[in-house]
Amino acid sequence: MSSRPPSPPFETFEQLTAVFCEHVAPNKLAYYQRMGLQLVMGKREGIWFEDAYTGLRLINCHGNGGVFGLGHCNPRVTSAVAAALGKLDIGNHHFVSAQRAQLAARLSATVDDALPRVVFGVSGGEAVDVAIKAARGATGRSKIVSVEGGYHGHTGLALAAGDAQFRDPFGPNLPDFVQVPFNDVAAMEVAIDEQTAAVILEAIPATLGMPIPAPGYFQAIRKLCDDRGARLLLDEVQTGLGRTGRWWGVQHEAVVPDAIITGKGLSGGIYPITATLLTREMHGVLDGEANPFVHISTFGGAEIGCVAAQAVLDVVGEPGFLEHVEALSERFAEAFEPLPFELRRRGLFMGLRFGSEVEALGALLRVMQQGVFCFPAGNDRCVLQFLPPLILTDDEAEDLIARMTKAFA
Repeated sequence: MSSRPPSPPFETFEQLTAVFCEHVAPNKLAYYQRMGLQLVMGKREGIWFEDAYTGLRLINCHGNGGVFGLGHCNPRVTSAVAAALGKLDIGNHHFVSAQRAQLAARLSATVDDALPRVVFGVSGGEAVDVAIKAARGATGRSKIVSVEGGYHGHTGLALAAGDAQFRDPFGPNLPDFVQVPFNDVAAMEVAIDEQTAAVILEAIPATLGMPIPAPGYFQAIRKLCDDRGARLLLDEVQTGLGRTGRWWGVQHEAVVPDAIITGKGLSGGIYPITATLLTREMHGVLDGEANPFVHISTFGGAEIGCVAAQAVLDVVGEPGFLEHVEALSERFAEAFEPLPFELRRRGLFMGLRFGSEVEALGALLRVMQQGVFCFPAGNDRCVLQFLPPLILTDDEAEDLIARMTKAFA
C-alpha cells in the first residue's frame, strides 16, 4: 500500500504541486508554470490575497470572473452566514422555503418585477441551461442563437451555445445552435427566424475580451426577437449585481430581456448560488400544472446560500453604492488614458487590450510585480480582464492606480 500524501496545508510548494499534478490537473499546472503564474491562495481579506508560500500580496482585480466583487471574506456576508449556520443548512428543494421566497422577491425587484419568477441553481452553466430550456418550452422552437467567442458555461445546453473549442472534444454539437459575430445586427437579422427559440447574449462578452456593445445593439436585437417571436436571454453572470454601475449591464440600454442569468458574485464568494430570472410565461414551462417538478436542483437555492446572497443584495443596494462604482470607473478611465493599452470599460467591468498576446502576458507579469492580479481573456489573450473589487475605497483606488502606473512607467 502506498503511503498517504501529506495532509494540507502542505509544508512546501513542491509537495503541493506533486499531489496536485497526480490527482487534480497536471496539464493545467504545467500551463500555469509556463506562464509564471504559480500562485496558491493563502490568507485573503478584503481586496487582497496572499500567496501561501511566497507571501506575495496582491490586489485581486480578476476576482474569479467577479465572484469576489465584494472582496474576500466580506464581513457582512460571512457574518450573515455564520449567524445562520447551526440553524439552516441547504434545506429541501421539495418544500416551500422562506429564504428562497425572500431572495427571489428581492432579485425580481431589481428589474421592477418585470421578471417575477426565479429559478435557483448552483453553477452559471446550470442557470443558462434553465433559461434555454424555458425558452424552448415556451416557444415550441429549438434554434438558439449566440455570439462567436462568447461563453456561457460547460454544461449541456450552455456548452452548445459556446465556442467549438470547448465542445468539439466531446463529440458532435447539439443541433440548432448557431453563432454570429458580436455587435453585428445584420448577422442577427439573418440568424433569427421563425425557428428561433431564443438569442442568448452576455451583456459584455468577458471571454471575448470585453468588447462594449454598440449603442442601440440590444434594442435592435430586442425588436428582432419581438418581431419574430423569439426570446432574449441575458447572461449577466459576470456583469450583474453592480459590476457595471447598474444592477444589470443590460440596463444601460433600458432593455428588458425575457431572462436574466446571474451567479458568481451572488455567492459573495462564500456559498455557491445562481439564479435565472424569468417572465411568468417562460417559468410556466418549468412549473406547469401537469408536472411542477419537470425541473429540479437539489442544491439550487440552498437556504444557507440564500442568506449569503441576501447579504450581497444588502451591500449593493445601499444608497450611493452604484454611484460610487460609476465614480471609480471615471477615475480609472482618466488615470489609464496615458497608459499603453486600449481601455474597454463599463463601470468596473474593464478590459485592457494590448497589441499582441506577448505584450499582454508581459504586462500581466509587470502588474503582478506591483502587487496587482488580473488575468487574460480566454478567447482574446491580447486583453487582460481587469475587475477591481466594487468595495474599493477612494484611497485604495488611488493606491491601485499608482501601482498600475508604476507597472508601465
